[in-house]
Amino acid sequence: MLADLIAGARPNFMKIAPVTHAIRQAQQEGGDIRFRIIHTGQHYDRNMSGSFFEQLGIPEPDHNLGAGGGTQAEQTAAIMTGYEKLLMEGPRPDICIVVGDVTSTMACSVTARKMGIRVAHVEGGIRSRDWTMPEEINRVVTDSITDYFFTTSEAANRNLAAEGVGPERIFFVGNTMIDTLHAQLPHLQEPRLVSDLGLKQGRYFVMTLHRPANVDQEMTLKTLIENIMANTGGEPVLFPAHPRTRAILDRLGIAHPDLHTTEPLGYLEFIWLVRHARAVITDSGGITEETTVLGVPCLTLRDNTERPETVSIGTNELIGTDPKAIAPALGQLLSGNWKKGEIPEKWDGKTSGRIVSALLELYDSGRLGPLKPFRDDELLFRTQES
Repeated sequence: MLADLIAGARPNFMKIAPVTHAIRQAQQEGGDIRFRIIHTGQHYDRNMSGSFFEQLGIPEPDHNLGAGGGTQAEQTAAIMTGYEKLLMEGPRPDICIVVGDVTSTMACSVTARKMGIRVAHVEGGIRSRDWTMPEEINRVVTDSITDYFFTTSEAANRNLAAEGVGPERIFFVGNTMIDTLHAQLPHLQEPRLVSDLGLKQGRYFVMTLHRPANVDQEMTLKTLIENIMANTGGEPVLFPAHPRTRAILDRLGIAHPDLHTTEPLGYLEFIWLVRHARAVITDSGGITEETTVLGVPCLTLRDNTERPETVSIGTNELIGTDPKAIAPALGQLLSGNWKKGEIPEKWDGKTSGRIVSALLELYDSGRLGPLKPFRDDELLFRTQES
C-alpha cells in the first residue's frame, strides 16, 4: 500500500509526523505500507528549515507542489493542478490522507477523488457551524467526499452520523497533534526571551490572535488588547505576532509596559511558553487542544469552536468576542477559580498507531480498491439528469 500524506502548512506537518513514525514501525513489523509526503507549498514558513523536519523526525517532503500564495481560488487551483499532474505521472497511491482543514486539505481531497483515489481525513467530522470561517467550508467539502474518517472525539463521530456517514467508515482514533506533543515534551526549548524579560513560571500569559475578525478590524484589536492588559494583574503578556499584526499595533500606537510582542516562535519554544504559562488567551482552535492536555487554563476569544471537548472536558472556556467578557473571565482565573479539566478520550499519544492499524485492515480487506474516476462532463450530465 502506498499512502500520500498531504501537508500545506506547518501545523499539518506536526499532525502527519507521528503517522510517518507509526508507518515505519509497521514496516519493521512486516506491514505492507509505504508513504510519500506531499507538501503543497500553500504556506511558506521560514521556520520550516531542515532542522524543523529533523526535530519532528520526518524526512523532507518527497514532492513540493509550490502552490504559493494568491487568493483562495488561485491557491486552490494551483494545488489541484499540481497534485493532479503528480498523480498522472505516477505512481498512483492507494489512498490520499489529508489532515486538518486548510485549503490543501480540501483541494487535494477533491483532486484525488476525481482521479479515482480513495480519501481518508484525519480530524474528520469537526464542525464550528460558522460559515464565515474558510476552515469550516474546507471541512465540510472534504468530508462530503471522504471515504474514511479518523476522528478526534465523540462529538465528531456524532456530526458525521448526523450527516449520513455509516459507522463502518468512521474510526475513532484520537488526536495526532497530541501524539506530537507527547513526543516533543522532553525536547522543549526555553526561549531566550524568558531570561531577557525575567519571566517566572506560572506568572505570565501567552496570547495568540490571528483570526481576521479580531486582527483585521483595527479598533476591535485595540479594544481587545486594552481590556486584556487592564485585567491581567500586572503580569507579563507575551504576544508572538505575525508581522502584519505587529504593523497594525504600531500604527495604532498600541503599547503597554507588560505587553511584549515577539516574532513567531518555533514549536519547541512556543510549547515551552504555553506549558509554563499562567494561562493562554487565544482565538486559535489547535492551541486549545494542547492547553487541555497540558492542564493550562485557556480563554478563547470566539463565539464558537470546532473542538467542544476542550470546553466540556478540558481547560478551555469560550469567552466570546465581546471585550466586556474579558474582565470577569480573567477575574475568575486570577482568583484561582478556574476549572481543572481532564484529558479527552484517546488523547494519549497513541493515535497514529491506531490510524496505521486501520489502514492496514482496510487494505488487507480490499476496501482500498480503486474507484472509477469521473470526468467533469459526466458530473454535469448526472446533475442535469437528477
